[in-house]
Amino acid sequence: MGIVAASLSVATLSCTTQQQPTEVTWGTFNIRYDNPGDSLNNWQYRKDNVAQFIKSQDIDIVGMQEVLHNQLEDLKSRLPEYAEVGVGREDGKTKGEYSPLFYKKDRFEVLDSNTFWLSQYPDSVGFIGWDGACSRIATWAKLKDKKTGKIFMAVNTHFDHVGTEARRKGALLIIEKIKEIVGDQPAVLTGDFNVTDQSEAYETITTNEFVLKDAYKEAAQREGVDYTFHDFGRIPADSCDKIDFIFVTPQIKVESSYIPQEAEEAGQFLSDHNPEVVHLSF
Repeated sequence: MGIVAASLSVATLSCTTQQQPTEVTWGTFNIRYDNPGDSLNNWQYRKDNVAQFIKSQDIDIVGMQEVLHNQLEDLKSRLPEYAEVGVGREDGKTKGEYSPLFYKKDRFEVLDSNTFWLSQYPDSVGFIGWDGACSRIATWAKLKDKKTGKIFMAVNTHFDHVGTEARRKGALLIIEKIKEIVGDQPAVLTGDFNVTDQSEAYETITTNEFVLKDAYKEAAQREGVDYTFHDFGRIPADSCDKIDFIFVTPQIKVESSYIPQEAEEAGQFLSDHNPEVVHLSF
């Protein structure tokens, strides 16, 4: 009897260990490139606030867009507890916009990472895909939670603002890469998709055979505003759109989503986009 009880308690213990969920606070944030024409909304007035927001929300992993090399360096110096992966889209090194992933280095280990170009030739640096107007990239990392041992994937991108075909084909390419790199393990896709949930690209992502769900819509609880792009407050709130999204594979549970309302006046904005922050468990 004692042996049976002991075996049962060991079995229960191992099940509990296996099922300990990985809980992650995840963000997507278009920080707006460093444009001198932005006057009081220029990066020099926003960089401290952007770093402070990431810290105050205790974000574990964040995908950012429109990050120029000097902005990457500013963020690295202000966020010493984070490490990052990513390259500039023009030369695969430091030129042009990055779509980097920042992650808490004490908590996660990067098992593998890379960047591919959203084009017919994903490994061709700087290649402009399909009907796109710009070179576009997706940066990814295969991560391991040091505490739970859970392996999962982070992908971050910025879709073209012109090419419908480029967005749709780019979405399909990202889905293929997720399947190739982590198979059926959890994956999270963040980005500025430059379209709303009424678009073909959004539909491609959410209705594909390999399903990715919109974390905002899946969230058990939603706080803040329901849009992301506000052009430094120049667009009335009721005309603003949500064009930044976090997509998750079905085994990921979305506890909550938060989109902070933008500031009221120049010199106080985080960016021309609101970030989105979600709490996930898997």
